[in-house]
Amino acid sequence: METKIVYYVHGTTYDNASKRCSGWKQVELNELGKEQAINLGKNTPYKFDVLFTSDLKRAIDSAHLAFPEFESTADKRLRECNYGDFDGEDKKLVVYEEHVDNPFPNGESLKDVEARVRDFLKYINENYKGKTIGIIAHRAPQLALEVITKHITWEEANANDWRKTGDWQPGWEYSFKEEDL
Repeated sequence: METKIVYYVHGTTYDNASKRCSGWKQVELNELGKEQAINLGKNTPYKFDVLFTSDLKRAIDSAHLAFPEFESTADKRLRECNYGDFDGEDKKLVVYEEHVDNPFPNGESLKDVEARVRDFLKYINENYKGKTIGIIAHRAPQLALEVITKHITWEEANANDWRKTGDWQPGWEYSFKEEDL
């Protein structure tokens, strides 16, 4: 039995607007980010049974603004990659292609994020098999979903990242079965 995920990214933050990477740093949505979240909720074509977010404020706030009718559950496994020493620094320092296997200084690697997301998907499979799950989170967990559900490499996921191609959409659909985990 397949479980579906509808994945949303949080709205623009003050760090995003100033070209800084946040990682595990707690940052606020700016006015544009709040507006984006509200519009996402109004314009999403997707329906889901339960809503999860990262435990970082920008994802939780986006969920409350986009889907106020849903009680969301925050889960640490959906956090952005820990950029370690680069949290809050210039986003040019965060080169995903260089940190698939090698952790960011005093942080984690993309494969560490993949392990967290796999663990989360196992939990979903045990508790919500066959349901449609909404998630509001960040870049690295979304790319981990690409790797896990599409059976692609991190190199492919990074190359096809919508943040590089400009192919943003109001939600991405993923599905998985127990054997994918």
